[in-house]
Amino acid sequence: MIGPLSEVIVYVEQMDAQVRFYRDMLGLTVTHPDNATDYSSEAWVTFETGACTLALHAGGRRRLGADAPKFVFRVADAERTGVALAARGVQVSDTRSPAPGVVVVDCRDPEGNAFSIESSGR
Repeated sequence: MIGPLSEVIVYVEQMDAQVRFYRDMLGLTVTHPDNATDYSSEAWVTFETGACTLALHAGGRRRLGADAPKFVFRVADAERTGVALAARGVQVSDTRSPAPGVVVVDCRDPEGNAFSIESSGR
């Protein structure tokens, strides 16, 4: 039912500084956006990390629990998988589409840790 771990999302306050840390200090390669020199106004920046993508998401405010990293599992059909998980007692959100062709269902484990399931045409 659940596919491979595809993303880990880290919510950040200072995008440019965080990109420079992961790129320059840790040596990760930026995969999106291509050829940017200033990341201050970016809302979404991704890095190549092997089988799983590291994504920085703007808007973090250091709120304990609310801005914690979130992991994302790839599935064939997020809406159908969300219905199946809800039937098993998993706490799931309504389906949302944060970008064209992308379908996401947010979920929580028994301790309230957030994760998502996602399907897309990519």
